[in-house]
Amino acid sequence: MARAGLTADRVTAAGAELADEVGLERVTMSQVARRLGVKDASLYAHVRSLEDLRGRIALLAADEKTVRIAEATAGRAGRDALVAYANAWREYAHEHPGRYTATQVPIRIDPELAAQASGPRRAVELTYGMLRVYGLAEPDLTDAVRLLRSTFHGFVSLEAAGGFGHERPPEESWVRALDALHSLLEHWPPPREGDPR
Repeated sequence: MARAGLTADRVTAAGAELADEVGLERVTMSQVARRLGVKDASLYAHVRSLEDLRGRIALLAADEKTVRIAEATAGRAGRDALVAYANAWREYAHEHPGRYTATQVPIRIDPELAAQASGPRRAVELTYGMLRVYGLAEPDLTDAVRLLRSTFHGFVSLEAAGGFGHERPPEESWVRALDALHSLLEHWPPPREGDPR
């Protein structure tokens, strides 16, 4: 029987907090149970497995990150929107490292839960919407989305790992990287010869 007051959302929130503290890969069902003051078996009335919990953390994080980006970019366009988007992404990654990891690694997510989640779908809409002002069409639009994701994720991952050893502050490089991305998006290269369109 499920413990009163314990829900899938509470278990997910506890797992997400733990992931931010110790890292997603170190979260165990036993640790989550201890945090909630219940026996391990009580959790399984709400989440099926550790993998299910990680999937739920990924969906929670996708929702949170998307809301933050939507709020940051509302009413903005062009470079202002790009910078607001990027800064919201980076701030979320800094504040919630375990949850952020859950949004970036392959996790098998229950298709029923994924279908109900609006975060991932809305994130795609926000990203493509932000890029429309640059006048890109497919497949360049998808290429641009992949470039942004690679740049943002690469930067915050290296930053979190202490990978920037140069004396120049990472913040200054971040600002210049966003300037460079904006310039590139405004002057997107034409298709290469033989590029299927």
